[in-house]
Order: sequence, then structure tokens, then C-alpha cells
Amino acid sequence: MTRLPVAECAIEAVSTCLHAAGELAFARTGRRPEITVDPGHVAAAVRSEVLLRDPSGQGVPGFAPLSRWWPAADGWVRTHANYAWHRSALLAALGVPDGPDEVAGPAVGEAIAARSATGVERQVYEAGGLAVAARTAEQWRSENPPDDAPLVSTVRLGHADTLRPTGKLPTSGVRVLDLTRVIAGPVATRMLGALGADVLRVDDPARPELPLFTVEGVIGKVSTTVDGRTAEGRDILDRLLARADVVVTGSRPGALDRLGLAPGRIADRFPGTIVATLSAWGTAGVWGDRRGFDSLVQAATGIGWMTSVDGERPGALPCQLLDHATGYFLAAGVLEALTARCRTGAAAHVSVSLERTAQWLLGHGSRDAGDFGEVDPDAYRVDLGGGWSGVSPPGKLDGRGLSWPHLPPAYGAAPAAWPSSQHQ
Repeated sequence: MTRLPVAECAIEAVSTCLHAAGELAFARTGRRPEITVDPGHVAAAVRSEVLLRDPSGQGVPGFAPLSRWWPAADGWVRTHANYAWHRSALLAALGVPDGPDEVAGPAVGEAIAARSATGVERQVYEAGGLAVAARTAEQWRSENPPDDAPLVSTVRLGHADTLRPTGKLPTSGVRVLDLTRVIAGPVATRMLGALGADVLRVDDPARPELPLFTVEGVIGKVSTTVDGRTAEGRDILDRLLARADVVVTGSRPGALDRLGLAPGRIADRFPGTIVATLSAWGTAGVWGDRRGFDSLVQAATGIGWMTSVDGERPGALPCQLLDHATGYFLAAGVLEALTARCRTGAAAHVSVSLERTAQWLLGHGSRDAGDFGEVDPDAYRVDLGGGWSGVSPPGKLDGRGLSWPHLPPAYGAAPAAWPSSQHQ
């Protein structure tokens, strides 16, 4: 099994975020705090969804039974069917009747085994589902030549007013509108919350979050729902946008344009807003408008085969590093954009993708060394309220550990309004 430098890259991503926070603090206060990064804490943080515990002390399942590797006629396919609508699309694409997983699963396996891996990929995506054929890194690069995009892309969006006076933490007083879900986007926004920002997460009531992420994805935030399909919902979003300093979206490119959430449109309507966008595959080529998740990007880019235990079946990284690293890089990009706004008054569009992070990881090459080694996750466990526990935010500023400003609220139950700052 080829070992990729997961620990090294995770530490680099978290460190990049924390040093960007330090630079923002310097821009706002004239003093740069001392940054401390504990590798063991990073190891726990990038597995936070696995280490989340419910009131009975149990973990919460992350992957549904139909989200897995399947042998195809000429290779392997990775599917993602955690959300009900993606599961339905997968079954419809393969001609499998809906039913319990123990019945549908074998039928899905038979359908995939009779088809080519890329054929399954094409059919499922065309049906609105999610499936990716396993490729080697060389195959992926030959089909999708690198475009030399930076790991974190920043494009100027116009001019902004200076930030309001700061409080105790780098992003104190900054309002972040969080329109992301699952792991990468919520990691970015909750880290901004731990660094002082007021974060308001907004979900679509018709597309509720998975049980795991109704807790894990709203730590450090206030959680509400808004139906953007209605005139009332769009008015609410506009009111929230008008007072936001930062807007973070995590949908595939173009998916939110109907709500007026394209970066350029936000810049025109609400000058000075920093817009941060996260995608699975970037915005270029045939993959640019596709949905995707960490496990699928691992499969497509060659990480699956590089982590294979036996060379016969693709493997996976020991954590969802693409999600977590991309989240910390996205937070770093927002922090850097806020620093530029302090110094020059420039607003910006910050963008990242899981695929670009995968290329960054692969660019480090393989290592003979293992991953994080023995780590006691309970050393970084904190009470999340209601009997829940999870991992605290990684890193220290001037020797003081970060903390979550909000414990997980009742998912989607808060008013669709900006909270008062908890870090002033």
C-alpha cells in the first residue's frame, strides 16, 4: 500500500489557516499572536465526524449502505447515496426498484457488475446521482490535464469598507453567512467561528441535512432554514446578505445562481462582500458542473488505487482529508481576503475545490512513514451540550486554546437573523 503524507498535509492545512488568522489579527490590532499547532489535536480534528459521540456515547454513522465500492465489469465504481435524493437517482439510473437496502444492495451490485465502470459513472450522473469510476492518478491527469490553478484562488471583486473594530479574536465582529453542508464547507465556517466570527448557517428545508451533520455541521454556529424557492425566502436571504461580511457556498458551480448567489452578482448587489466558493471538481472541463464528495474525488483522482491494500480493490485515506484540508484552506483564503480588506479595502472571491486539494496531496509524493501514529482523541474532546461530545478546534493563539462560540443548537430552529457576537 502506498502511503500518502496525510499527517503532514493535515498539519500544513491547519497551520496555514492559523497563520492567516494571525496575519488578520496583526492587520486589525498591530499585534501578531503566537501560533501553536499540536499534531495530535490536528489528528483528532480531521476525524471529528468519526469522533463525535451522542448522549449514549455512540458514534453516528456517516456512510449509508449503498455508499461504497462496487466491482464493475472492467474495474471499480464508488457510489455516494447518503442523501435520499441521491439514493433514488442511483437506483433509477440502474433500473433497480426502490426498497430496503438489504434488497436494493444486491440488485445494485448485479447491475454495476454487468456494466463498464465509466458506463455506470455516466448513467448515474445523467440521472442526477453520484458514481465515479476508479482511475489511476495517471489516467485522471490524462483525461483532465492540470490547469495550474492555485490551491486557493483569489480574484478581486471590488472595493469594501474597512472592518468594524475588532474584539479579542481575529474575526471578532465579522458576519459569515454559511450556505454549505457535509464536511468541507462547515469545517471552514466553524473554524471562522472559533476565531471570533458570527456564523449563521442556512439550509434548504426541503433538503435537510444528514443526522450526523445536524450536530457536527452546526458546531460554532447558529442554524436556520430558508426556502429560497419562495419570494419570502429570497427576501430573507437578501436581508441576510445585506449585512454579511462573508458569504460561503458549497454547491456545484451555477447551482445557486437562481438565488442571486453567483459571486459577481453578490458583488454587484452587496458591494464589499467577500464571497467564498467550494466545489468538488473546480469549474473547468466536463467535471466542472458535477456534484461530488470527498470519497468520489479520491476515487477519480487515483487516491483510491494508491491506497489499495492488495492492488485488487481500491482503498481510501485514513480520514476524509480532502474535505478537512480543503475546509481549512478555504478558511485561510477568507482570512487572507479579510486581511486585504483591512489593508486595501479590496473585496474578493475566494475559491477552492476538493480536486485541487487532491492534486496538492498527490504532489507531495508517497512516504514510507505511517500516518499520525497513536493519538488519544479524548485528550481533545469537549462537551457539546445535551450529552454530546466532540473535538475542540485545533490550534492555540498566544498559548490559549480556541473554543466553539456556540454549542450545537437545535438544527434549523433559530430565527433567520444575525446573532449577537459571542466574542466581543
